[in-house]
Amino acid sequence: MQAGRCLTGHDILSTMLPSFFHKSTQNMIDLSNIQAVLFDLDGTLIDVDMNRFVPIYLHRLTTYMSDQVNPAHATQVLHHAVAAMFANADGCRTLESILLEVLESELAITPERYAECLEQFYQNDLEELRPLVTGHPLSPQLIESSLARDWTVVLATNPIFPRAVIDARLTWGKLNGNAFHHVTAYETAHFCKPSARFFEEVLERLQLPAEACLMVGNDTLHDLSASQVGMQTCLLTPWSIKRPGGHFKADWQGCHEELLALIESTSPTS
Repeated sequence: MQAGRCLTGHDILSTMLPSFFHKSTQNMIDLSNIQAVLFDLDGTLIDVDMNRFVPIYLHRLTTYMSDQVNPAHATQVLHHAVAAMFANADGCRTLESILLEVLESELAITPERYAECLEQFYQNDLEELRPLVTGHPLSPQLIESSLARDWTVVLATNPIFPRAVIDARLTWGKLNGNAFHHVTAYETAHFCKPSARFFEEVLERLQLPAEACLMVGNDTLHDLSASQVGMQTCLLTPWSIKRPGGHFKADWQGCHEELLALIESTSPTS
């Protein structure tokens, strides 16, 4: 008996036949033809509790709107804006433009005024969020090993934040933002995960077929949905998020150490 619960039949068999169960969850991946790897950020390369990060971020940001609107109301409207960003299906509208339209229509805050609020936030408050972010010691090696195999490396975070806030989280996680061929941010992205169009947009930018790309993330819905366009997927389990509706199956799952070993099992570029 293990502490806290009784052994199940699966536990007994997995103890007796560990290699069988290990292979059953990790033998579906094939990296031989991979040309690009897409890494999620939060919960994948860095540890950050977004249930804490987002409320503090919005509280501090909306403080700079208090001369024009009530910060609590501004926070509510920003939530509306994010919902509109997730729902967007128009490839001609960036996610930033959607957010700005919502702010102007519901709060009468112009894009220029919002840019001023963001700049004040960057200068005075952004650094205060640093303690909420912790890097993983193997994340830089995952990126370096991918680059050593001549793979294009993309930071495929859900693009609901401005690039400056993404870059800050990379810095706090001790990651080099310049290592990425492309970073998904709301200034340039048009769709959010788990929409297939998010991944299609990245593929179009890379000029690669889905079969040549690997998506690595921790979210059973947002990240594993890359499989709907034909990408192989890796689920990092230490900070995994299991969402309702996350019916997609990972081609591989494991911890950072195991993923690094998997990547390094392929031949590096000479």
